[in-house]
Amino acid sequence: MIQEVLQSNQNIFLIALLLVSSVLVTKFSSRLGVPSLVLFIIVGMVVGSDGLSIIYFNNAELAQLIGVMSLVIILFEGGMQTKWGAMRKVLAPSITLATLGVLLTSSMVALLAKFILDVSWLEAFLVGSIVGSTDAAAVFAVLKGKNIRNKLGATLEAESGTNDPMAVFLTITFIQLLTEDSSSILGTIMLFFWQMGAGAVVGLLLGYISSFSLNRINLDSSGLYPLFAIAFALLSYSISSLVQASGLLAVYITAVVIGNSELAYRYSILRFNEGFGWMAQILMFVILGLFVFPSEVFTADIMWKGILISLILMFLARPIAVYISLVFFRYTNKEKVLLSWSGLRGAVPIVLSIFPMLAGVENSQLIFNIVFFIVLTSALIQGSTITWLAEKLSLVSDKLSNPIHSLELISIGKANVEIIEFDVSVNNLIVGEKLEDIDLPDKALINAIIRDGDIITPYGQTAIQAGDTLYVTVSRRVKKQVQELLKEVKGEVIE
Repeated sequence: MIQEVLQSNQNIFLIALLLVSSVLVTKFSSRLGVPSLVLFIIVGMVVGSDGLSIIYFNNAELAQLIGVMSLVIILFEGGMQTKWGAMRKVLAPSITLATLGVLLTSSMVALLAKFILDVSWLEAFLVGSIVGSTDAAAVFAVLKGKNIRNKLGATLEAESGTNDPMAVFLTITFIQLLTEDSSSILGTIMLFFWQMGAGAVVGLLLGYISSFSLNRINLDSSGLYPLFAIAFALLSYSISSLVQASGLLAVYITAVVIGNSELAYRYSILRFNEGFGWMAQILMFVILGLFVFPSEVFTADIMWKGILISLILMFLARPIAVYISLVFFRYTNKEKVLLSWSGLRGAVPIVLSIFPMLAGVENSQLIFNIVFFIVLTSALIQGSTITWLAEKLSLVSDKLSNPIHSLELISIGKANVEIIEFDVSVNNLIVGEKLEDIDLPDKALINAIIRDGDIITPYGQTAIQAGDTLYVTVSRRVKKQVQELLKEVKGEVIE
């Protein structure tokens, strides 16, 4: 009994060290210009059986479960941050990239992987299917805080959030073709449309139900609302999966609906999701790092084959797929170049590469090792140069307006009152205006201004300056009206 307790305490200590080290490496990732997911994977490999041998982990079922659960959390957090106003304008090209683009990319990679890896045609198309989609976790992480033009950022986020179903569908299809004697082509095509359509319907329904519930159900503690929202994300995934629809697509759509609805506890939910999303990323990539055996991946045979397929993916397959998919949409050559280079691979391909292992596919270990090396190459080369390329192509822009955050007041939460936090941009119309001249509704009051690190007590003659942070106490009834007033920029309203 004492030995078991001691072992449990040691495991808790080890988890704490892993979490601390993983959080600290995020500081170095920004300085080194390397995506944090790479450093998380390295942490896992270092403490794994081929590194310091602190943890031995080779449970494919557990790795797949943790990977899928983490993807649900990450997709939900990314979808909550997606602005429907921007996404709506690029929905058609994003869906085209998420379907036709993935199919073209997978096919081109498969045609060349057949000869590079010396595997069967079905196994080659399985490899192409696994690496065919961009990864939401990687794209959200790289684009966060970057000033890439709204159109391109929205396209990449929408594509990465909706292309996982296509990759999952293709991967499972080729696994079935490899492991089953017969498979109906018509049935397979019908299944794809069912997965996409049913997943979208479930996502929309759960999105509206969860938004209604979050606003109407009065919970005893404001801390329960973020948990309530996460519960709906898991519910959306599980219901979709139970009816053989796309759970990941359903989660993303649910998150977009919730994120673009008026929420009573938006700030608490967003902040919780951000922290939980980081936790999911750390857990997922560390586990994937533990699961891989570097002595098997970093061999001469795997490395040269992985590099060759990576180059084909980055410089041939993805660009061709982007140019063909966007032929009927208005994107400049520079924009297509950046979209081509932004096809990051991350957790989804690694998680999908575990599926062949679970299904007992003959060359599953080779497939996993190759996919893992491709993901590392993509993250290191593409992930660290996206911002640089965007600047070289002059595809970065200044923010016109900063987002509005709502700070829920726990002490008066029952009174339907919130505090809006708003960072004033140089482009906002309220810059230079005196408080007494701003036409705020009766149920709104600017009660604090942060300027150059100091707090200013506002009064009627106080003039708003660019860079100010305003704290506005507002009734939820007039919240939208106040938001529109604050966000006015040079004759337009920023959504």
